[in-house]
Amino acid sequence: MPHKAPAPADARPTAKPGAGSGSGPADAPPESPAADIDAGQFARNMLTVGMKSQQLLLDFIARRKADPGPLDPLNITGAMMALAKAMGEDRQTVLQAQVRWWTDVMTLWESTARRMLGGQAPSLVEPAPGDRRFRAEAWQQNEIFDFIKQSYLLTANAMQDTVGRLNGLDEAERQRVAFYTRQFADAMAPTNFPLTNPEVLNATIASNGENLVKGLDNLLADIERGQGELAIRQSADGFVIGENIATAPGKVVFRNAVMELLQFSPSTDEVHERPLLIFPPWINKYYILDLRPENSFVRWLVAQGYTVFLVSWVNPGPEMAEAGFEEYMKGGIFAALEAVEQATGVRDPNCVGYCIGGTLLAATLAYMAATGDDRIHSATSWAAQTDFSEAGELSVFVDEAQLDALKARMDSQGGVLPGSKMAGAFNMLRANDLIWSFVINNYMLGKQPMPFDLLYWNSDTTRMPEKLHLSYLRNCYRDNALALGKMTQDGVKLDLSKVKIPAYFQSAREDHIAPAVSVFKGSRLFGGPVRFIIAGSGHIAGVINPPAAKKYQYWTNDKKAADIDTWRAGAKEQPGSWWPDWDAWLAKLSGGKVAARVPGDGKLKVLGDAPGSYVKVKAQ
Repeated sequence: MPHKAPAPADARPTAKPGAGSGSGPADAPPESPAADIDAGQFARNMLTVGMKSQQLLLDFIARRKADPGPLDPLNITGAMMALAKAMGEDRQTVLQAQVRWWTDVMTLWESTARRMLGGQAPSLVEPAPGDRRFRAEAWQQNEIFDFIKQSYLLTANAMQDTVGRLNGLDEAERQRVAFYTRQFADAMAPTNFPLTNPEVLNATIASNGENLVKGLDNLLADIERGQGELAIRQSADGFVIGENIATAPGKVVFRNAVMELLQFSPSTDEVHERPLLIFPPWINKYYILDLRPENSFVRWLVAQGYTVFLVSWVNPGPEMAEAGFEEYMKGGIFAALEAVEQATGVRDPNCVGYCIGGTLLAATLAYMAATGDDRIHSATSWAAQTDFSEAGELSVFVDEAQLDALKARMDSQGGVLPGSKMAGAFNMLRANDLIWSFVINNYMLGKQPMPFDLLYWNSDTTRMPEKLHLSYLRNCYRDNALALGKMTQDGVKLDLSKVKIPAYFQSAREDHIAPAVSVFKGSRLFGGPVRFIIAGSGHIAGVINPPAAKKYQYWTNDKKAADIDTWRAGAKEQPGSWWPDWDAWLAKLSGGKVAARVPGDGKLKVLGDAPGSYVKVKAQ
C-alpha cells in the first residue's frame, strides 16, 4: 500500500498558513483549574454533552442499519484468533509473561506507596523516546497520575513483549498481531479518556465543561464532513491551492485522461540541456513537492538550473475503475516522455519516481529494457520500493480477507477506493501522532487544530482505481512479483536486472512506509550503476529537506555491500540535506547549459497556469 504520507515525527504546526512555528496539536500546557466551579453552568454543559452524545449514538446505529458494510474489513478477528491459538499452545511463555507483569505491578504499588508517604522511588518505566503523550507535569509530579501512567506502560509493553516471544506464529502473523496489539494499546492509553487525562480534567474544571461541549460540536462537524464517517481534522482551513500552497510559477503544457503535465518557469538564465521529469505518487497530490516557497523542492530544482516537468495525476472517478498499471504507464510515463520531447527537443530526460510513482517508474524501466526503448537517461527513486519482502507494517493490510473486503468496498463505490480509507490506514502507522493527539485536542479539549500545510496536504486525499490498486497490492505487497521477475506489463515479463541506466536511490532512516532496508534490497535488483543513500527522518521530511533548513543528515557508502547492515557499518554520516549530493550526481547526467526554456516556447502550447485543474478536484 503506497503513499498516504504520515507527517514526520518532528513536524510542527504553523500559527499562520505557511509559517513554521508552534508545536503539536495538543502541546499547550493545561490551563489552571478555576478556583470555583459554577455548578449551574457545569450541570447545563454536562446535560448538553449527554443529549448530544445520545443523539450521536442513535445516528450511528441508524447509519449502520442503512449501510452495514463489512463487519471486519481489516480482518482483526483473524489476527486475534491466531494470537489466541498461539497463546493456548505456548502456555509457558504466557505464564512467564504474567509472572513478569505481576511482579512489575507489585513493585509499582510499593514504589507509589513510598512516594505517597513522602519517600523517594525511581520510575520503573518511562515513555519511549518521542512519545509525547505524558509530557504534562501532572504525569510526573502527581503520584496517582504517575501510577496510572506507569501501570499503563508496563501493561502495554508486556503485551507487545508477549507477542514477540510467543511460539506458533509465523512472521507474517506475528507482524499483524503485533500491529493490532499496538493499536489496541494506543487506543487504551489513559490520555485518551477525560477522567484519566489531567490536562482534560483541568480544562473541564476551568471552563465548567465548555471544552466537552465544543469537543462534541467538533466531533459532529467531522462526522458530517465525512458523510457519516469520522474524518478527523488535522489542520485548520486557510490554505488555497495556487494561492498560498502550490505556488511555484509554471504552466500546464499537456493533459490527458490520466494526468496533467506541468512545466515550471525558469529562474536562471541558463539551464541544463537534459530536462527533469518527476512522477509523484498518485495516491497523493503532487504539491507535497511545492508546499511553501521555503521548502519547495520544485523551486529549489529550478534554482539549480533544471527544466522541471512534473506529472499531476487525475483524481479518478468510476470511469477509470478498469485503469491499471498499463494505462498509467502509457497515459502517464510514456505520454509525458513524448510531451517533454515536444516541449524541449530532448527525447531522453532524467526521471524521478516518488513512492508508488517510483514503483511504477521501475516497472516501466524494466518494460522499456525488454522492448528496446531508451527514452529515459537516468532514474531517481525517492522513498520507493521494488522489493517488498521487507516492506514494513503496511504489509499487515494485504491478507486475502482484507483484499476481498477492499474489493467489495470499491465495487460498492463504483470501482474506486475513497481517499479517506487510504488516509485512515496510513494514519494508523503513527496513531498517537495522527489520530489520538487530535482526538484529545479537538474532541476533549474542544480546540481547533492549527493551520499546518503538511497536514492539510495529508488530508487532501485522492481516490484509487480498483484495478490499479488491487494489482499493486497483489503483485507487489502480497506476491513481490516485481522483485522476483514474475510481474508482467502489457504482456511483457519484467526483469529489473536488464535496467542498465544510472540510478539513484534515496531512502530514509525512520521511514515506516518504504523502510530503508526495503529500498536497499530493491536497488540491488538493477543492472546498472547504482547510488544508494539513507537520509534522516521519515517518508516525508526525509525527502522534503531543503538545504537552507540545515536539518537532519544523510549517510553515504560508495562501496558495494551485500546487505544493509554491512552498508550501514561502512557508511559515512554527512550533515544536512541530501539534495546537494543528488544534485552533484544528477548534474553530471544532465548535459551542458542552454538558454532557459519558457513554457510554451516549444511545440506544446500552454493550456493554463500551474498548478492546473486536476490537483484541485476534491474527493473523500
